[in-house]
Amino acid sequence: MKYISLPEHNAQRRLSFYLAMEEHVARHVDEDDLFFMWQVEPTVIFGRNQLIENEVNVDYCRQHGIQMYRRKSGGGCVYADMTNVMFSYVTKDENVNLTFNRYINMVVLVLRRLGVEARSTGRNDVMIGDRKVSGNAFYHIPGRSIVHGTMLYDTCMEHMVGSITPSDRKLVSKGVQSVRQHIALLKDYVTLTLPEFMTFVQQSLCDGELRLTADDVRAIEVIEQEYLSDAFIYGNNPRYTEVKRTRIDGVGELEARLEVRGGVLRDVNLMGDYFLTGELDALLSRLRGVRLEREALLAALPESVGDVVRNLRREDFINLLLQ
Repeated sequence: MKYISLPEHNAQRRLSFYLAMEEHVARHVDEDDLFFMWQVEPTVIFGRNQLIENEVNVDYCRQHGIQMYRRKSGGGCVYADMTNVMFSYVTKDENVNLTFNRYINMVVLVLRRLGVEARSTGRNDVMIGDRKVSGNAFYHIPGRSIVHGTMLYDTCMEHMVGSITPSDRKLVSKGVQSVRQHIALLKDYVTLTLPEFMTFVQQSLCDGELRLTADDVRAIEVIEQEYLSDAFIYGNNPRYTEVKRTRIDGVGELEARLEVRGGVLRDVNLMGDYFLTGELDALLSRLRGVRLEREALLAALPESVGDVVRNLRREDFINLLLQ
C-alpha cells in the first residue's frame, strides 16, 4: 500500500480539502491501495444522510470557532481536532463491506502491534475494552471504495460534547462525564507521542510513498468547492407530511420522511446515521407512486434491501414506513 503525501508539509487545510483529496486520489492515482493521515482544527463532521439541525449544535460551534462539514459517507456525527488524527483509505475493491472489514482489521492489527488490546465491533467502531477509540465510515465511487475514520489519541472533551449537545454548561458538564466513560484515548494506552504514533502507522501499513503535485492540489481545491457550498452542507430538506423514526441494532438511527397523498407515497427520503452500500435513490424511487400498504410495499421493494442500506431487512424498512 502506498502512502499519499502533499507537496507542502506544514500547510494547514480544512477538513473539506481532505475529503476532496480522497476523491481526487481515488479517480486519478492508479494504485490498488492508498492511505494517508490528516489533522484539522476543531471541526464537526456529519454523515451524508443526516440533518445538521438534528446532529450539530450550530450555535455552540459558531461561538467556539468549530467548523462544520458534511461528508459523502454514512454514519454519525463526530468531532475532530489537532489532538487526534484522521485516516483515509482508498482501494480498487468495489465491495464496500469487504473493504470496510479489511480496513477495520488493519487498524486493529496496528494497535495490537503496540500492545493495545483492540477489537472491532459489528458496525463501525474499534474498541479498547468496552470503550470506543475509533469510529469509521465508507462510501464508493465507480471503481473505488473510500474508508475514513477517527483515531482518538486525545481530544477536547468539552468541545466534543458541546458541539453535538445543548450548550447549557450543566448539560455539557454531565455529557463530558458520561461520554468519557464510553471513549478511550489512545494516549492512555501507549508511550508514543501523537507524531510518533502517526509515523508508526505509516511504517506499519505502507511500503512506499507517492507525493502529489501542485497541479493535484489545484484539482483537489476545485473538488473542494462542492463540500464548501451551503447546498451541500445544509441540504435542501422539503417539508414532508409524515416523519417516522426508529433505531435498529446493526443498522442505526433511521428517519423516514414521507409525502403521502390519498394513501399513496408521492415522495420519500431516508435520513439517519446508517451506512450505504448501494444506490439509495434507486431504492427509494421504487416507492414513489406506491400505496402505503404492506402488500404494495412488499411488491415494490427488492428482498435485498441490505444491499443498499447495510444490515437493513426489508421487513424492518416496511415496519418503519407503516408506523
